[in-house]
Amino acid sequence: MSIAPESSGATRAAPPVVGPRVAGPHDWQTVPAPACGPAAQLLGVAAAGPDLAWAVGEEGRNGSTRGTPLALVWDGAAWNRLDLTHLGWSGGYLRSVAGSQGAAWAVGTDKAGVARLLRWDGVTWQESDFAGRMAYGTSLTGVALDADGRVWLSGRNSDGCVLLSGDGTDDGWDWPTPPPTPPTSAPAGLCVAPDGKVWVYDAALVARWDGETWTELPAPAGLRPYVTGLLPVADDDVWLTGYDYGVGGPPGKPPSVTLRHWDGGAWSYATTPFTVGMLTAIVGDGQGAPDRIAGWDFWDQTRAHHLRWSDGSWVSERGPLSTTPVLISALAAVPGAAGGYWAVGTDSSSPYPPAQVRIER
Repeated sequence: MSIAPESSGATRAAPPVVGPRVAGPHDWQTVPAPACGPAAQLLGVAAAGPDLAWAVGEEGRNGSTRGTPLALVWDGAAWNRLDLTHLGWSGGYLRSVAGSQGAAWAVGTDKAGVARLLRWDGVTWQESDFAGRMAYGTSLTGVALDADGRVWLSGRNSDGCVLLSGDGTDDGWDWPTPPPTPPTSAPAGLCVAPDGKVWVYDAALVARWDGETWTELPAPAGLRPYVTGLLPVADDDVWLTGYDYGVGGPPGKPPSVTLRHWDGGAWSYATTPFTVGMLTAIVGDGQGAPDRIAGWDFWDQTRAHHLRWSDGSWVSERGPLSTTPVLISALAAVPGAAGGYWAVGTDSSSPYPPAQVRIER
């Protein structure tokens, strides 16, 4: 049975303005990654430009037993592994990252289940304070930056709030009022739309915050749904990715892909090139329109099965062939004139040794 990637966000959102859309198919290539501990996986990726990107995740995991946080940085020539021992974590993982040329942030959870926020200091990651840190009931699941560089975090506090925003200072954090129907757990992630509105999402909650009020959309239907990404093109044009295990079935039953579209009145199912597997992330183009989706095809696991938006529909776009399974967990568009993408994950369908990270662009 394949193990789903950690729900996180995003699309693991980068700043909303990215490079120009790639015309036609993208020629995906494998990029060498540094050796990591066994059972290594990357869960989030963000890019500030062609010479700076970050990827985060976990290494040393063994099934349900958590490992230790993992972080890589791209310097324009190679991916390098960062030493995180100065954080003093006994275990845990990083699940989401966002960044620009000015700043970068990452969120994760330590072995005790305590939410952690990290800030990039130009060389490595450092702990950062935030409202509710170490408080009971506080969790963080995703991070994004808006066009003004403000930091947005999805999560939950004991009052039912699901969104945290900050200006980058330790005391400049605020939990906006809870949505009308607060979820019982933290949402899977968040993203910032081109119009500056902030969206949080999960199987039970899709809502946008305009700075003053919440607007909730109906929860997307599903039997056992998992939401992995959201792309709000406009209030009446929203894409949602994920997967659904349905009802029962034999051990090892794979999930079915989920791709929904909101037209302002209802969610509808969108046609996909493959139906058994998972869609794990979605990104827009430089204008915020649909662009790429990362996917895992149960019937052909030796290549990533990305989707490309073309003439009003989603079409197949395959990654390079591998001798191992390819499970892409996160996708980011690269800002700048050259554009392009980073896709990261792992080379195993389950988090057991000797799995190693997988990086494509």
